[in-house]
Amino acid sequence: MRVVCVWREGEDYSRIVREWMREFERRTGREIESLDPQTHEGEGFCQAYDVVEYPTMMALDNKGGVLEMWRGKMLPTFDEVNYWAMQ
Repeated sequence: MRVVCVWREGEDYSRIVREWMREFERRTGREIESLDPQTHEGEGFCQAYDVVEYPTMMALDNKGGVLEMWRGKMLPTFDEVNYWAMQ
């Protein structure tokens, strides 16, 4: 199972995403993978999964299939993400 957050530093939502990810890791002991859409890897990921809105958080299965996706500034609850991160 893989949980990925695609976001950019220096945007109006950046502080909220950083704090959310830090608190998620503190509470659960699990880390969310972070991708910048302006890097080579991030750009390829965004094209493959049609990510056009940031931040976007995705839960992916072991074969890369999308299990859940959250888009925009309304970040999911820790419990929603932790459910997929535990799988």
